[in-house]
Amino acid sequence: MNPEIGTLRRAPEGEARWLVLFAHGYGSNGRDLMSFADLWAGAMPGVAFSAPSAPTPSPDGGFQWVPKRPPADPRFAMEIAEAAAGFNDICDRELAHAGLDASRLALVGFSQGTVLALEAGLRRAVAPAAILGYAGGLAGRDRLKDEILCKPPVMLVNGEQDAIAPVYGMQIAVKALSETGLAAQGFAIPGLGHEVNADALIMGGRFLLSAFAYREKHGLA
Repeated sequence: MNPEIGTLRRAPEGEARWLVLFAHGYGSNGRDLMSFADLWAGAMPGVAFSAPSAPTPSPDGGFQWVPKRPPADPRFAMEIAEAAAGFNDICDRELAHAGLDASRLALVGFSQGTVLALEAGLRRAVAPAAILGYAGGLAGRDRLKDEILCKPPVMLVNGEQDAIAPVYGMQIAVKALSETGLAAQGFAIPGLGHEVNADALIMGGRFLLSAFAYREKHGLA
């Protein structure tokens, strides 16, 4: 599959100053997370949105970045690491399409897409402005300290009733990221399952706006 065929893009009304790139979950597609932009776009002038579909069809329908495996399966971390290189190529392509440099990127993931956004984003030569992850955690924690190349701010949001990506995975990820020196924060939303609700979207939108404002003022750390 040509990766550009499955990419949805939403340009701002004026000049693009930031790019929010979405990484969808297993068995989904770019259209699923592009719906987030419907809520955020009005409060984010100058932000372009890009939602690629993963390059591999899923046996369950939709697309996958990597095959569906338990997070504890060692093959999962290995496959996520391999997928991260291709995902970073997508990031670079979409930045070029928007006419932006690498410092103007923010990553937003859901479930498997959160794992991928962390894997790829923390290994970019130029730190993204922010990484926002819903319902997902961190793969390969044991190799993070040896492989991390940048330290963007990270926010992870998880439903307390999530049976697919349990909240403790988010808590473990935030602890590991913080121990590596990142400004990482995690929020558990009562009553929420494996999904994103309005509260989670509002919280995430505010985080992105704050990260953009900080980088505008201070530049790269």
